[in-house]
Amino acid sequence: MIDLNATQAAKRAGYSELTAQVQGSRLLSNVMVGEAIAARQAAIAEKLSVTQERIVAELAKIAFSDIRKAVQWGRSPIDTESENAKPNGLGIYPVELVGSDKIDDDTAAAVSEVSLTQTGIKIKMHDKKSALVDLGKHFGMFKERVELTGKDGAALVPVVNVRLRSRS
Repeated sequence: MIDLNATQAAKRAGYSELTAQVQGSRLLSNVMVGEAIAARQAAIAEKLSVTQERIVAELAKIAFSDIRKAVQWGRSPIDTESENAKPNGLGIYPVELVGSDKIDDDTAAAVSEVSLTQTGIKIKMHDKKSALVDLGKHFGMFKERVELTGKDGAALVPVVNVRLRSRS
């Protein structure tokens, strides 16, 4: 439970460096060890209020985030219609962060990084595609299939194991 690594756990339990990987794998297949790990994981999840619903909700915040709720940008030099931010004296049409007192909680949760660079402020959102894929997998939207074929793409012929009894 320290680092979720069976080999390292086996080493800490006193198994040698040479056999720790094998012993760790063997111990993971032990029913009592598996039950102890599951019980400890459940206790940690309960203590931290980690539920499937909360995880899905956080993924949804990222998956359905909209950067326009985190930044506001002005018109471009060729846009004469927009009434958004006005250009500064340098002819630059700024991008501004939405204030921390105005950004909604869901959008803030979707922000991965805000940093000050030499050229201005940089904002990075969490990966929407990964969140959408994770949500899709959770809801069974993507079924992974493995197709097996024989030589030159031919269908595999099922092998039937038949035992013949000898007549004595």
